[in-house]
Amino acid sequence: MEKKQLKTVGIGLAAGLVNGLFGSGGGTIVVPALVFLLNVDDHKAHATAISIILPLSIISVLIYYKHNIIQLNIAFIVAIGGMLGSFIGAKLLNKVPVNILRKIFGSIIIFAAIRMLIK
Repeated sequence: MEKKQLKTVGIGLAAGLVNGLFGSGGGTIVVPALVFLLNVDDHKAHATAISIILPLSIISVLIYYKHNIIQLNIAFIVAIGGMLGSFIGAKLLNKVPVNILRKIFGSIIIFAAIRMLIK
């Protein structure tokens, strides 16, 4: 297996592990890894990360459901809002310049990290 393929598998492994443990990983792991390790264009990295979320989430949901730790009533309501937000975000992605996209993404990650550390 060549070096790029090993990096790609490693990115997937890290994203899957983080997704399974924390319910995140598509964006927080995959986007920076694709941009900085594989030199993928930012817009393409964000779009690719979105395509990775579904299979990761299906596996995690099956295991969480089996262990009865999903609050389905909340999940369905949030999913409705998430679908609307995803539609709007996907339409806006190519309209946001890379430098602004990076600042927004980085700010969200930093804000979430600070909130997690404080609580």
